[in-house]
Amino acid sequence: MDINSKKEQWWKPAVIYQIYPKSFQDSNGDGIGDLQGIISRLDYLQELGINAIWLSPVYRSPQDDNGYDISDYQDIDPMFGTLEDMEQLITEAKKRDIRIIMDLVLNHTSDEHQWFQEARKSRDNPYHDYYVWRNGEEGTPPNDMGGCFGGSAWEWVPEVGQYYFHQFAVKQPDLNWDNPKVRRELYDMILWWMEKGVGGFRLDVIDQIAKEPDSKITNNGPKLHEYIRELSRETFQKGDLITVGEAWGANPELAKLYSNPDGSEFSMVFQFEHIGLDQQEGKSKWDLAPLNFIELKKVLAKWQKELFQTGWNSLFWNNHDLPRIVSRWGNDNEYRVESAKMLATVLHGMQGTPYIYQGEELGMTNARYTIDEYCDIETLNLYKERIKEGYLHEEVMTSIHAKGRDNARTPMQWDDSKHAGFTDSTPWIKVNPNYQVINAKNEFKDRNSIFHYYKKLILLRKNYEVIVKGKFDLLLPEHPDLFVYTRTLEKTVLLVIANFRGEKIPFSMPAEYQGSKECLISNYSKQEDSYLQPYEAAMYLLK
Repeated sequence: MDINSKKEQWWKPAVIYQIYPKSFQDSNGDGIGDLQGIISRLDYLQELGINAIWLSPVYRSPQDDNGYDISDYQDIDPMFGTLEDMEQLITEAKKRDIRIIMDLVLNHTSDEHQWFQEARKSRDNPYHDYYVWRNGEEGTPPNDMGGCFGGSAWEWVPEVGQYYFHQFAVKQPDLNWDNPKVRRELYDMILWWMEKGVGGFRLDVIDQIAKEPDSKITNNGPKLHEYIRELSRETFQKGDLITVGEAWGANPELAKLYSNPDGSEFSMVFQFEHIGLDQQEGKSKWDLAPLNFIELKKVLAKWQKELFQTGWNSLFWNNHDLPRIVSRWGNDNEYRVESAKMLATVLHGMQGTPYIYQGEELGMTNARYTIDEYCDIETLNLYKERIKEGYLHEEVMTSIHAKGRDNARTPMQWDDSKHAGFTDSTPWIKVNPNYQVINAKNEFKDRNSIFHYYKKLILLRKNYEVIVKGKFDLLLPEHPDLFVYTRTLEKTVLLVIANFRGEKIPFSMPAEYQGSKECLISNYSKQEDSYLQPYEAAMYLLK
């Protein structure tokens, strides 16, 4: 029996909303968002029509890496509230047919986790083998592997005369998945959360759990899929869950394993091939280049075609690590509303599960702050490094304004009151000054707003099976300005047309689609026959 068959009824037509808890809603006046704040905004999310909330980490943590350094998997960080608050959130969301997806880090823990505190005491400690250790001499690491955040991937512990391995920060020691006791501990923890009623998990850097540091292998290790299948069998398959793995190294072939329709691994993965198309080839995200639009169409079409009936796509433009899409590939000035709706149309017409990042449904924009107004460690380190290397201040700030992670982490813009209705006190990071114009209260009242457009797109996915199940075909692949595709399910054809430019572009409906058609949604009230207006987009049902 296909173990995914029962899930298909909810997560395939579902739309997920990502919340970055620190920036969503403060309920206790400390300037930091929290779980009670999220509970107070559930009616807003119900009105939008989303099916599940992906919650960035809220576990107990020293917050060395924004909560991705977990010190207790089965407790809530006091910054966000209590375990009782979490249970209340799950219950209150369920009343509104919204499920809670936890963000889970299984590759590493914090060095303040009780397991690691024990592990570093002696080589004989029962927890020592929960982590990846190698013998050596101080000052001479086992090999020259570097950590993702700079420096060596090895850290010396004099108490045991060994190095431990960390792919990320020094305070994030990697777990030893070769140890069955580690796997069992993690499975029991996941089952504990499932008992509490969570609706699924997003698995952070899951493609790195089968590392073999002696061979310098971090992601896609030989035992990776063996481990994931065991994880799924022991946990996820015992419930009706959605699971999404973060896999930066995924290609379509690997994604077919991760998201096999038999449910043996995950529901889907996050892949990031489209996200790197506006940087200089072979360089970092900070080395800006114009978006390669034709390549964007090619990449998205490839994933649509390759995973059709053999896997499942996750669809996203934004998340907590990425800049605001309307500022990135749209126009956040005179055509902010039109371009935000256009980008939404392109994404929500494709096959897969769409993810909306908080504020995306309002057309929130990047924040152009001064360097001392940013909080993100990656941004601040980048600034120091590039100035030291001789870059001009203006050059570095251009990169930060375009790609800095704090663009996504500014407080949610609820209304035009002080601090945008996010908090009554000083927020942990400055609110984007445009909150007096761009906010949920204004958009809720305006029936032509971006919010109402997203609401309609979500409803279309639920009402038209062709959007969930239809085959994707890219039209005009070499057109420099237009993104045009069809979705086909038996005799039903959906046509999606989008102008990616801020000017009128000549366009005639392809001959085979000139018959009777119904416009399901458009970001312009009037369509012209001979051209598309700036950032115009529409979905047609062909009859």
